[in-house]
Amino acid sequence: MHELKNIKLAVIGLGYVGLPLAVEFAKHRSVVGFDINQPRIDALKSGCDVTLEVSAVELKEAKYISYSCSLDDLAQCNTFIVTVPTPIDKYNQPDLMPLIKASETIGKVLKKDDIVIYESTVYPGATEEECVPVLERVSGLTYNVDFFVGYSPERINPGDKEHRVTTIKKVTSGSTPETADLIDDLYNQIIIAGTHKASSIKVAEAAKVIENTQRDLNIALINELAIIFNKMGIDTEAVLQAAGTKWNFLPFRPGLVGGHCIGVDPYYLTHKAQAIGYHPEIILAGRRLNDSMGAYVVSQLVKAMLKRRIHVDGARVLIMGLAFKENCPDLRNTRIVDIVNELAEYNIDVDVYDPWVSVAESEHEYGITPIAEPQAGFYDGIVLAVAHNEFRELGAESIRGFGRSKHVLYDLKYLLTADESDIRL
Repeated sequence: MHELKNIKLAVIGLGYVGLPLAVEFAKHRSVVGFDINQPRIDALKSGCDVTLEVSAVELKEAKYISYSCSLDDLAQCNTFIVTVPTPIDKYNQPDLMPLIKASETIGKVLKKDDIVIYESTVYPGATEEECVPVLERVSGLTYNVDFFVGYSPERINPGDKEHRVTTIKKVTSGSTPETADLIDDLYNQIIIAGTHKASSIKVAEAAKVIENTQRDLNIALINELAIIFNKMGIDTEAVLQAAGTKWNFLPFRPGLVGGHCIGVDPYYLTHKAQAIGYHPEIILAGRRLNDSMGAYVVSQLVKAMLKRRIHVDGARVLIMGLAFKENCPDLRNTRIVDIVNELAEYNIDVDVYDPWVSVAESEHEYGITPIAEPQAGFYDGIVLAVAHNEFRELGAESIRGFGRSKHVLYDLKYLLTADESDIRL
């Protein structure tokens, strides 16, 4: 096995997870940043990160990095970190194809004593049951004899400038004790917050998948409470503020649950649970409730419009925000599309406004073309769907300025006070 000083590192997949990781490592050692997306490689070579996770200054500081789509460059490396997406399909089943393809690519250049480290979210067992056989088949090498594997789950929080890759504690693991030690030492070169060396790859995989499952269930509980309190005419935020005065009350808020982690990871765990013959009732119940929130939001909006005698058929509604969370351009698994699609069922014309997102990406991913700017006095309904700073700074008066003389303002994110909005989640 290689010594730490002799590691020649490659990071495969330069998205929200891979690029910040590659840039940090490149402050200390030579790194090949590999991605199959040539335009992405070209943009990074020119000093531009469209995800906005890494600034132009940080890209410049990463002096030991080279960006490539070439297998020849990958072949010069002996340690590979895989940070490709692991999404779900339309049936909420894990889609491991990006992971399999990345493993096939690495298999073509894998050599004796090389190490492959996976960071992509998977269900417990996937690394050794799905990825390792691909590496063996393509390379012709034998696992834990000729090459070794590790798993260190990503904990990137898109748009978060406080919790960065180096300041979040890192879970590490390896397929042999020696591999685990080397991988842990490697990450400790950049992780200021330190590492936690798990006892096995499966433990590390399971730890990752339950982190977001726990959050998903907590949000599902608060969403259900919001539905109950709305039926009772009680302001949910006021209830949560009151309950939050107890020292051990957790500060979750209701809302749409999207993104690359919380709305996806539980399905990886439930898939594996069902494969071994266990039906996970609580986890799936939370997922069903969270996935239904878009339809619930629209039903509340339509009821409020009808109460004000606003004609729903042919009405115009402005959705403020499309990204899955505030102050970032990330559109992965955004549940705002559920609101857009549900409104279309009522024959409501929808404009989506989000200054953060790429128009081309939103068109490609969802068939939605965000508008450049909302028209004044134009909308029968306005939904504050994402808590971007730009929307917060507008304030209630300016936001209401987009509405007709009679309109409904629905605040999903508690950007406004109870008095400033017509309804809140």
